[in-house]
Amino acid sequence: MRRSGVRTARLGATLVVATLAAASAPGCSAPDAGIDRSEGASGLRGREVERPFEAPEFTLVDTEGRRYDFRQETAGSLTLLFFGYTWCPDICPVQMAVLNAALDDLAYADRRAIEVVFVTTDPARDTPERLRGWLDRYDPSFIGLRGDIDAVNEVQAAFHLPPARIEGDPPPPGSDQPYDVGHATPVLAITGDAVVRALYPGGIRQTDWRHDLPILLRLNRTVARPAGEAGG
Repeated sequence: MRRSGVRTARLGATLVVATLAAASAPGCSAPDAGIDRSEGASGLRGREVERPFEAPEFTLVDTEGRRYDFRQETAGSLTLLFFGYTWCPDICPVQMAVLNAALDDLAYADRRAIEVVFVTTDPARDTPERLRGWLDRYDPSFIGLRGDIDAVNEVQAAFHLPPARIEGDPPPPGSDQPYDVGHATPVLAITGDAVVRALYPGGIRQTDWRHDLPILLRLNRTVARPAGEAGG
């Protein structure tokens, strides 16, 4: 079994968990309802994490078969992290399309300062080839990661997100029977100092991303460590 090697920072997580839980009820059938688009203290329309916390250290495998050390690879960058799957009928493709459209509006230098990382919650069907092809529909620079489902759920738990699970009765082994996977829907915004700052649930609009990305980039420039100086 491939493990993620998750290492988490110690934190008083009551408010952290409450904030994340409010935005991350698992499901992949409809966008989150009733999104509050009022701006928080920092001016963000996304859901600010009340007590920003350190992202866990973990390693999964990218679509080229290389080990991807999340903290090391994303040090210094504003990273947008999403857990989903390519067979998702609604939330996942909408989240990715809306995000990609907003990223396309950025200046070249700002776009290069952002990493988009997609972790599949359906590794049984999301082969490296399928995952790479699906992400390429949006942007070839998007990073796709895989690991066995236990490893992926371990990473999600470290982010205080619920585990992914097959909805309904699991199909028999080797069956081509379709199924849906329930999973957390928000995109996590993580600054280059490896701190989780905000969440963007299913149903977030392109205009919200256009509003928030410049704010997140400014924040990232004030806190990010140079590449290669990820914390341990």
